[in-house]
Amino acid sequence: MSAKTDLLGLTPEELEALLKGLGEPGYRAEQIFGWLHGKLAASFDEMTNLPGPLRTRLKETFEIGGVNIQKRLVSSIDGTVKYLYGATGGDVIEGALMRHRHGNSLCISSQVGCRMACAFCASTLGGLARNLTPGEMLGQVYASARDLNPDKIGSVVLMGIGEPLDNFESVCRFLELLSHPEGFGLSLRRVSLSTCGLVDGIYKLAEKNYPLTLSVSLHAINDDTRSRIMPVNRGHNLADLMAACRDYFAKTGRRISFEYCLILGENDSPADALALAGLLKGQNCHLNLIPLNSVSERNFARPSPAGVRAFQTELEQLGISVTLRRELGADIAAACGQLRNGSEQITINNDCAAFGDKL
Repeated sequence: MSAKTDLLGLTPEELEALLKGLGEPGYRAEQIFGWLHGKLAASFDEMTNLPGPLRTRLKETFEIGGVNIQKRLVSSIDGTVKYLYGATGGDVIEGALMRHRHGNSLCISSQVGCRMACAFCASTLGGLARNLTPGEMLGQVYASARDLNPDKIGSVVLMGIGEPLDNFESVCRFLELLSHPEGFGLSLRRVSLSTCGLVDGIYKLAEKNYPLTLSVSLHAINDDTRSRIMPVNRGHNLADLMAACRDYFAKTGRRISFEYCLILGENDSPADALALAGLLKGQNCHLNLIPLNSVSERNFARPSPAGVRAFQTELEQLGISVTLRRELGADIAAACGQLRNGSEQITINNDCAAFGDKL
């Protein structure tokens, strides 16, 4: 880990206290915060309204985000951009920029690896290395925004490597800095946070009352199947999860987006569709169907296109608001983990296997 303090993860108040401790006037904090989060400065040399000696001192003592783009792939089919980011200490993480009718959406990572152990997901093969800092999460957004300039990032999805609610405090600070009106200023209504169903985290997030979209990964309609493929269910079962989701909607008024990854022979039968409709009945929610992106290390397969369509049709006939996610970046292996696999010889994360046209 770097010995330098990352200024990107500090609030304006923290920046002011830090600079005053260095003997600098408090207004320098406002200037630096604007450079970091508004103008997206990648180096202290860009901060031209700061005195030269201060810039030199900042370079010697601090860093900005600790994230850089090591590799980028661009789809010739749909313009999706796959990023491999280098993070602090030599870690690598991934992101993907998806182009939609409503604008560009960036999918970012919240951890290096994952410890949730979902059986169909490759992100757990290497376990959890560490949490990402708020600055490293912002660094992914800002590095990609600089890369896209003058094009813009219209929305952000925390659906890359890692479980955001397993890195709760850092994710909350990231959200608050991302939406700060004196900085990047992205409305949290343009942010989607995906969780495998950490019940305690959902209750905590509800108390924050952020106006973001919460996406909850179901992937099974009974406790036996879900506990087998998603160990998180062994601590809090489906009844607990659905109760937390109802509480979340009651406290925030925000409709929940449920994710359901279709796995051949596991959760894709007409009976599964009927049970899924029953589980969601009465919830103010939307359902995203995601055909599994097969991973060589996992013994699961995706249903046929006809099987996927039949499952979707059954749900629609049962009155469920459902979208089949269109898959983007097929020619650049845009599913999370495939680019990082080439860098570290380990495949990471399949939860973002098909990127949605709708948040």
